[in-house]
Amino acid sequence: MKLLATAAALATAAFATVATAAGHLPDLGGQEVTVVTENAYPPLQFIDNSGDAVGWEYDAMAEIAKRLNIVVSYETISWDAMIAAVSEGQFDIGMTGITIRDDRAEVVDFSDPYMRSEMVMLVRGDEARFTDAAGFAADEDLLMAAQPGTTPFYVGVYDVLDGNEQNPRIKLFETFGATVQALRANDVDLVLTDGTAGEGYVAASDGGLKIIGEALGTEDFGFIFPKGSDLVEPINAAIASMKEDGTIEALNKKWFLDFKVGG
Repeated sequence: MKLLATAAALATAAFATVATAAGHLPDLGGQEVTVVTENAYPPLQFIDNSGDAVGWEYDAMAEIAKRLNIVVSYETISWDAMIAAVSEGQFDIGMTGITIRDDRAEVVDFSDPYMRSEMVMLVRGDEARFTDAAGFAADEDLLMAAQPGTTPFYVGVYDVLDGNEQNPRIKLFETFGATVQALRANDVDLVLTDGTAGEGYVAASDGGLKIIGEALGTEDFGFIFPKGSDLVEPINAAIASMKEDGTIEALNKKWFLDFKVGG
């Protein structure tokens, strides 16, 4: 794991806070909080061309830290280890576009949703062999990339293919970025992702990638905590205040409309 102690400062400097009347929020007195992330899910969190850790979630967490008076440090971990590590109390908070699901809520606590996104089909810009999920499923030569244990993996297995989690048409990769690289390299033909990340990649691809077909459903994202964490209620209060005063909307504009991944 790599310590990213400067990420909070970078995020704070990158975003001009929308004025807020947040006096009702709890003051946690400078409590130190360790947040773990994957840094592989643009534009939510990723390493930019300068080598800095940036993204929507970094900006949001920096704003939460100011509103609650907490001191945040960051570490990175692979997605497949994150939920277990947070559940075991190795970290105080996990963030990496984590879909709120009942099975995960059995081992970690979730914040209230800070974002809702739709699952979409990301393909190469010149893809013409299929235009929707049914067309992909019908051609047994076509391959899909996914991270094991993620929402895109399960949507691919159960909503696109045949429900077999061992289906050889699903090629597994450790990070989301690696799935997109495999798509670009013609090693696979489809990546399922939430619309936020997908739109970011399409915008930066100069026509190399596109989104096809209808959305395959919606998902809510939340931060995760060890069960019984006393941070859940204050974080929820901060999220609510950021929704009320327009900060969430401003972050969405910055990262999903104005920012270009790779730009």
